[in-house]
Amino acid sequence: MLTETKRLLLERPCTEDADGLHQICSDPRVWRHFPSLRHADLEQTQMMLDQFIAVWDRDGLGPWVVKNPSDQRIIGYGGCSAKQDMFWNLGYRFAFDTQGQGFATELAREAIMAAKLRRAELPIVAYLLEHNAASARVAEKVGLTLAHRGIDAGNPDPAAIRLVYADRELTAEELAHIML
Repeated sequence: MLTETKRLLLERPCTEDADGLHQICSDPRVWRHFPSLRHADLEQTQMMLDQFIAVWDRDGLGPWVVKNPSDQRIIGYGGCSAKQDMFWNLGYRFAFDTQGQGFATELAREAIMAAKLRRAELPIVAYLLEHNAASARVAEKVGLTLAHRGIDAGNPDPAAIRLVYADRELTAEELAHIML
């Protein structure tokens, strides 16, 4: 499945995407907000890619591989994934040299539209660390509002604060599932 925006190609992931995704996932500059999640080897990226493919097979929607239309280079990944059959998780990650150009916002808008077409009854959320101001700006630009702020349980940094943005008010049960 191919989706085109004004400046991006959004493609359903396939096994051939592993090397291009690994270039992004292994770059420490991409993970400055959560360094412990950086991929140390290609196997980690392959496992992530396998999960993306499984999500698409299960739900008909998941994270896209983002390509530059002019040269077909993988420049990022992201989209909405259904989690626990309770909410859509909006996520985005881009190569360091492409950050700050509005690509995450462009991707997020397309992902939200696709998720609402699939299952509009599920809330759309983006959860991120408080010090990741750029990611918070993207969430706000696409219409999500701050729904929760609290300690990020399980984070290697005990002072880390987790923010949850949502497209609607969340019930206590929804928030509990999101914070798992």
